[in-house]
Amino acid sequence: MNNIADVKGFQFWGAHTGVKSKRRDLGLIYSRKPASAAAVFTKNEIVAEPIKVSREQMKDGIIQAVVINSGNANACTGEQGRLGALAMIDAAAKEFNIPKEYVLIASTGVIGREFPTEKVVDGIRDNAKKISDRKVAGSFLASAILTTDTFPKEGFVSFELNGKKVNMGAVAKGSGMIHPNMGTMLAFIVTDANIEPSLLDKALKEVVDDSFNMITVDGDTSTNDMVAILANGLAGNERITTENQDYKIFKKNLSSLCHHLAKLIVSDGEGASKLIEYVVKGAKTVDDARKIIRTISDSSLVKTAIFGRDPNWGRIIAAAGRSGVPLNADSIDLYFGTGKGKNVQLLKFSQPVEANLKQLKNMMKSTSIKITLDLNDGDAKAVGWGCDLSYEYIRINAEYTT
Repeated sequence: MNNIADVKGFQFWGAHTGVKSKRRDLGLIYSRKPASAAAVFTKNEIVAEPIKVSREQMKDGIIQAVVINSGNANACTGEQGRLGALAMIDAAAKEFNIPKEYVLIASTGVIGREFPTEKVVDGIRDNAKKISDRKVAGSFLASAILTTDTFPKEGFVSFELNGKKVNMGAVAKGSGMIHPNMGTMLAFIVTDANIEPSLLDKALKEVVDDSFNMITVDGDTSTNDMVAILANGLAGNERITTENQDYKIFKKNLSSLCHHLAKLIVSDGEGASKLIEYVVKGAKTVDDARKIIRTISDSSLVKTAIFGRDPNWGRIIAAAGRSGVPLNADSIDLYFGTGKGKNVQLLKFSQPVEANLKQLKNMMKSTSIKITLDLNDGDAKAVGWGCDLSYEYIRINAEYTT
């Protein structure tokens, strides 16, 4: 099975440095040559030190190495944390013999704890020489960036550009604090495609809006969120410099990969037992449809009803009504279904449709739920994903730092 290590010209590693008690806590990504790069960062006003630093690192659109630590967010750590972030860059640049400007960094973990600079820097020095293009190295990376995740998130796609085979692989983490205003998690994508940094940036931002920005677990946007992509050009395709057919193929595959990762993150929501797909169609604009989805999917009442297998569809309609989007209250259709294609209509032009409650409750036993809202007021459509809210979510987050 292919993974991120099958992308030409990249090497990886994941190691245990002691920041966590047992699990791997340091991830490394290295490209044989400087790569076109793009990144999208959290819009939280309180941001971690690595985010501040990495925003600066991305200005030229060229990156060759990425260093990620888990177990400590390096957020709200002041000068000590800033120096720690810079020390990560210095160590990686020295070990990989590349300019400091070519290093991107990220952190994830508990906020407000003193950053363990010595452990992280020693880990970079000890493990940079171990980087590899073996599949196991890609898997080590995927496990090294996790926090409360219950499984690694990996993805891979392969496609052709001008007769040249192009590979694209990715790893991601995310389980709690998921309500993107960007993408509340970490995701690192590498590809051997040859593409201008400006077009890579455009494609990433547009794809993130449709994928990572359309998921929610708990309504919290973190301080450390980042989605980054590196493209080193070693596939040998003609360089993509315009929004031509090759660009469209590239973007389509990037979108497929990001949607895959986004749904993995939601399915691993802390304590989640159900993946919920929300579809809003018949809206006046895509932004309106997205806003309604984000409001419904973030409703604790909707999420707890889904968890309890309670077909209380009034909570869905109420959430849509408070989204801030003007609605024609007399034209709404509502459908409830599962991922297997079964659908039951509950509202037709805002009037209740008689439904078999026993059938609905049986459908709600499914681990995959689909809610469709047709506003019958336009041609725009959006899709988003969320999960239920369980007792286990409360336990996990009540005990997070203790």
